[in-house]
Amino acid sequence: MSRLRIYDDQIPGTPLAEFHDHATIEHELREAGVRFERWEANEPVWPGASQEQVIAAYQGDIDRLMKDEGYQAVDVISLKPDHPERATLRQKFLEEHTHSEDEVRFFVAGAGQFTLHIAGKVYEVLCEQGDLIGVPDNTRHWFDMSESPYFVAIRLFTNKEGWVAHFTGTDIAGRFPRMPPHPSATALAP
Repeated sequence: MSRLRIYDDQIPGTPLAEFHDHATIEHELREAGVRFERWEANEPVWPGASQEQVIAAYQGDIDRLMKDEGYQAVDVISLKPDHPERATLRQKFLEEHTHSEDEVRFFVAGAGQFTLHIAGKVYEVLCEQGDLIGVPDNTRHWFDMSESPYFVAIRLFTNKEGWVAHFTGTDIAGRFPRMPPHPSATALAP
């Protein structure tokens, strides 16, 4: 189930609010300048589907975002608990950073946790299957996929080569909760 927890950025132990309803999550994130949408597949997507099949299943929404926001590239990333580089890949984005372009992710399967640091608050967004999040450029944030990652996500880029993390050097990300393993990841673990 998708979830939004909002914290004071100085009090990591206790959320100010927690929401599970998509309309409320979308509203709260929109107020903070963050896109959050629900997408439905145009056709079934089966485990093991190719990148082309996954993109085709969501082509209408992808085309809309590319037209409206000027994104130029799209791809699919997939990670399972048995991936040999999972710890390295997880560590790559666990610290607070920004990007010079939007970070747009749609979760086809599984889950990932985006945590955004905006105007004295921390927005912890657990994205599940069917959720799209659009983190605006230069927004301080971090991403966790858990110790046992499981997700398939569509990524949209303005300039894929320019999507580089610029770390803030703060320790804030380590003071807030990490993502627990997704139930599907536990079932898939060797």
